[in-house]
Amino acid sequence: MGRSPATTGRLIKTIAQELVSHGITADCVAPGEIATPMTGQTDQDPHQVERPGIPLGRPGDAREIAAVIAFLASPSASYVTGASWPVDGGMLQMEPQGGSHLASGDGRTA
Repeated sequence: MGRSPATTGRLIKTIAQELVSHGITADCVAPGEIATPMTGQTDQDPHQVERPGIPLGRPGDAREIAAVIAFLASPSASYVTGASWPVDGGMLQMEPQGGSHLASGDGRTA
């Protein structure tokens, strides 16, 4: 099991504070369900897979995670440090009513 978002958030903030005096920034990327061999989605286009329990309605593509990491490693993010970046299609916002396992998005509508 991975660490909770709160624990990860505190850890990355501490790392960022320790490294800032050396001119080093530190951030965390927290991916949601990503179409990879590990999730059994090797040959599937994640834009064609339905996941009603995810607010964006599909799993992520590894290139979407890579794009966030590329941004954080670029000069454009030189003033960003100590942040945790959820790249999860909106899952973190769902709390208990969401999940990639859900068969419909009915729980998100009032």
